[in-house]
Amino acid sequence: MYAIIATGGKQYKVSEGDVIDVEKIEAEAGSEVTFDQVIAIGGDAMKVGEDVAQAKVTGTVVEQGRARKVVVYRYKRKSGYHKKNGHRQAYTRVKIDSIQG
Repeated sequence: MYAIIATGGKQYKVSEGDVIDVEKIEAEAGSEVTFDQVIAIGGDAMKVGEDVAQAKVTGTVVEQGRARKVVVYRYKRKSGYHKKNGHRQAYTRVKIDSIQG
């Protein structure tokens, strides 16, 4: 059985036992989180729409972290303009415990 959930502006296909990285969620490591935006549930038969209105996916926060640095370099030739910035995106690692629906 798998589910497609939406969180942080993205969609993820998850099964029980999966470990995924999602946009940062304000939760401590070891606490439980619930994803209410379930788009579809698959398995023997696909369920969408009203069939998954009450469905939810629960998981446990494994850790909070930051991804590797991405270097953003802006440059305009012949004018001497250049600018270097870095960015590290925050994420939350979640282990999927159960899918109800």
